[in-house]
Amino acid sequence: MLISANVIKESEIQFGTSGARGLVIQFSADVCAAFTHAFIESMVKNFTFKQVAIAIDNRPSSLAMAQACAKAAQQLGLDAIYYGVLPTPALAYTSMQDNIPCIMVTGSHIPFDRNGLKFYRPDGEISKADEQAILNATAEFEAVTDLPELVINDKAAIQYIERYTSLFDRKMLIGKRIGIYEHSSAGRDLYTPLFEALGAEVIALERSDEFVPIDTEAVTEVDIERAKQWSQQYGFDLIFSTDGDGDRPLVADEQGNWLRGDVLGLLCADAMNIEALAVPVSCNTAIEGCNLFKYVSRTKIGSPYVIAEFENLIKSYSSIAGFEANGGFLLGSDVEINGRLIKALPTRDAVLPALMLLSAAKQQSISSLVNNLPQRFTFSDRIQNFATEKSIAILAIAKQQPDVFLQHLELNDSKVEYIDETDGLRITLLCGDIIHFRPSGNAPELRCYAESATNRQALNLVKKALNTITKI
Repeated sequence: MLISANVIKESEIQFGTSGARGLVIQFSADVCAAFTHAFIESMVKNFTFKQVAIAIDNRPSSLAMAQACAKAAQQLGLDAIYYGVLPTPALAYTSMQDNIPCIMVTGSHIPFDRNGLKFYRPDGEISKADEQAILNATAEFEAVTDLPELVINDKAAIQYIERYTSLFDRKMLIGKRIGIYEHSSAGRDLYTPLFEALGAEVIALERSDEFVPIDTEAVTEVDIERAKQWSQQYGFDLIFSTDGDGDRPLVADEQGNWLRGDVLGLLCADAMNIEALAVPVSCNTAIEGCNLFKYVSRTKIGSPYVIAEFENLIKSYSSIAGFEANGGFLLGSDVEINGRLIKALPTRDAVLPALMLLSAAKQQSISSLVNNLPQRFTFSDRIQNFATEKSIAILAIAKQQPDVFLQHLELNDSKVEYIDETDGLRITLLCGDIIHFRPSGNAPELRCYAESATNRQALNLVKKALNTITKI
């Protein structure tokens, strides 16, 4: 017999800001089974269920991992419902309606040689406490010697489309031309019928048979140019895409300019008349500057921290939501839209903010909606394959001597006004610029975020900082 805690520890896989992540070679069948047994052991203490739902993204390694998870569930006498390739929020939504736990096999935006597991309780995302319970569980199980065949159930896909088409008039998008940048997104087969059901003309773009690690926080120069070319060629009103597992949106306006995720979230929350927000510290300060919300709470980066803050906000406000700089929108309470109720979905979702943006843009362009906001521009990028230990060491020095650190970054004329250590090192300068460093919780990467009064200055801050750190 194997012990889950031992198998997980030996694999060296840890939880990041969004699920357990690691190299594909680390996610053996026994490791996947260990996580599944540990997860279920932690769930049965507070929930009663006879089924576990499982879905995957389009990574080459995801199916075998799902089969191992299903085998572990079967070892416990549970029925494993397999929804196939599906967006994470679609899996989470249906599982919450059925009051059962679920497992999403996905590495989101990280390269295809890595993968991961996301776990959901019957009432939503697991907490940081749940993560520790999974790592510490001592569930006994037999080694996985064979993988079961999995039959796809289409219920979750159907319910996900209905969740959104039921909110709007079926003619809402008539006259709109939408581009769907499909690549290898887990939701690519759902988005065209969803937007078409609301009247839009849809053109599918760039479907890929190979996995494409789209990072909505670090859009490539190739994708930046693609969107502009597509908009000129097809006359799109909006281009829609997502990351690998369909929980982070990537949306471009009618000119082909990709919107920053927090700007998209801000416009969505305004269109939904949300009262109070929970957003990570890295989000654009225009959220407070627009004075559209009764209260804004800043959290550490990662959906578990945003969701944890919902518990405090719901005590004082009737409609609450959150979003991240990467664009994922989390609905923390039931909300009425067009006289119809949309149920809370406290996990990142890509579709809702895109639809609410289109709803808000009935009488004006998307770019004009963006331009009406306080003009604060953000940019972010990362150094890949940069050891977490190295990032931590550099930031420790920077915290001790921030002015010297700024000089190293060739920001010689900048003075520190405020330092925020909520998550990483966030330095606000007297001139109003902000530069923020943080080791990724999902991969060996150092992320850098910047905010300024111009897009060029935000970009320059990030590029200069990361180039200098790379040399160090």
